[in-house]
Amino acid sequence: MSQSISPPSDESTRRSDATRALLAGFLGWTLDAFDFFLVVIALPQIAAEFGKTKTELAFSLTLTLMFRPVGALIFGLMADRFGRRLPMIIDLVFYSVVEVATGFAHSFTTFLILRALFGIGMGGEWGVGASLAMEKVSPRWRGVLSGLLQEGYAFGYLLAAVAAHFFLGRWGWRPMFFLGGLPALLALFIRFGVRESEVWEKSKAESWSNLGRGIASNWKLFLYLTALMAMMNFSSHGTQDMYPTFLKTDHGIDAQHYTNVVMISMIGAIAGGVLVGLASDRFGRRASIIVAFIGALLAIPLWAHSQSIGLLVTGAFIMQFMVQGAWGVIPAHINELAPDNVRGFLPGFAYQCGNLIAASIGTLQSKIAEHSSFSHAMTMTVAAIFILAIIVTAAGKERRGVRFGE
Repeated sequence: MSQSISPPSDESTRRSDATRALLAGFLGWTLDAFDFFLVVIALPQIAAEFGKTKTELAFSLTLTLMFRPVGALIFGLMADRFGRRLPMIIDLVFYSVVEVATGFAHSFTTFLILRALFGIGMGGEWGVGASLAMEKVSPRWRGVLSGLLQEGYAFGYLLAAVAAHFFLGRWGWRPMFFLGGLPALLALFIRFGVRESEVWEKSKAESWSNLGRGIASNWKLFLYLTALMAMMNFSSHGTQDMYPTFLKTDHGIDAQHYTNVVMISMIGAIAGGVLVGLASDRFGRRASIIVAFIGALLAIPLWAHSQSIGLLVTGAFIMQFMVQGAWGVIPAHINELAPDNVRGFLPGFAYQCGNLIAASIGTLQSKIAEHSSFSHAMTMTVAAIFILAIIVTAAGKERRGVRFGE
């Protein structure tokens, strides 16, 4: 079902092909995150329009995370059976339609249904895009390029904050979702500008039964990756999803100003993802993740308990540098651990199953905050998360620099 394209013939063509694949994965993840974090940033305004509490609206975030494994299952299986490109194109068009439709949601029920459908699209993109990019880039630079790829997520959050800064106060939350048609243009770029993975061509499953046996034989790896990705998703969503609400509720910071804090923190996230990813090429994947989480633990007081806006901004920058720094290693790390024949499915599905486990973190923090404060709720939860993340990371293996397809 994938279009037959001859493999790159020389080193310069290979580099160009790898660059386009990396760009496609980065932009796909950027546009996914853009939509997800529009809800995060505009949560108080959306809740007010539908007459719901912040905790009730936070359930929409949980719902999106809960449906991401469905997308990873569908598109991941397609990626190992039919190639990386076709599932990615279908996925991009699907969630583009859902994003635009969200801007027209006329009731809270419709809004929740659309957020669940978006979760399917969001869950499908990462695994397919990451496998395509990581199979094409040089093993020598896989860590730093992994960080760049993963921080498409932070860049999407940054773009969402910029959009909210200019649109939210003036026109409300709905027009921001109309920008969601942009992924359809990226689908065209992939269709005509990105080659199929040569690694997949060599290792593709000839039948569904062969693919099923390949997945079943790696069940221990799947369980470990799911545990690791649960900790990673707890750390990311635990430090991001309710943070704008924390700034508004605990500190009275309005939308225009808390989007500034978010923008600065996402600059820290992008820097952390790239730099820690680079460090992992030299010092190892697990060691780099562990050091980043130790730094995140030390940043908690500044991040959650500062009383001045300047210190809050500093704490947010450092926290996201560390948390997203750890995340920057993940595309390389878990794709290196996965065998060639199930790389389209296994890392992405484990990622989203971990997401499912972590899906309730925003709701949990909101409920704890109802009886104390968001600063107390976030401190309690993320401190425990970071410690567990260090333990789970240390318990695993790594295959830094392995050559795919050999």
